[in-house]
Amino acid sequence: MPKGGRAGAPPRRRIAAGVQVGTYVRVADNSGAKEAMIIGVIGYKGRLRRIPYASVGDMVVVTVKKGTPEMRKQVTRAIVVRQRRPYRRPDGTWVAFEDNAVVIVSPDGAPKGSEIRGPIAREAAERWPKVANIASIII
Repeated sequence: MPKGGRAGAPPRRRIAAGVQVGTYVRVADNSGAKEAMIIGVIGYKGRLRRIPYASVGDMVVVTVKKGTPEMRKQVTRAIVVRQRRPYRRPDGTWVAFEDNAVVIVSPDGAPKGSEIRGPIAREAAERWPKVANIASIII
């Protein structure tokens, strides 16, 4: 397999890490959750005892901290759609959002909610088309 990517696909560009395990994030969809905490990063392979990090477009495991009684204390998967930390795009522009936000999804990437409040990053929309379909603004 060629270095830096999947066979037959272009290598995925690394985005500056914006969130890590323990970060409280806003939930940007209408699934019933309001605030969640990241407790794991799907596909992260790192050094022993290093805190896993994630960036825009990555799938993470979250626990819901605030929201409806049915959603609270649930452990689900989510996609990071916004991050505060600035990251650079291939065309040279820098992008930073005003908050860290996720969208609650099923393990296969289908969103639980039917709409997303606020903008989502283009990198997340390209990687997760089902999330992009319900987004109102893609930046």
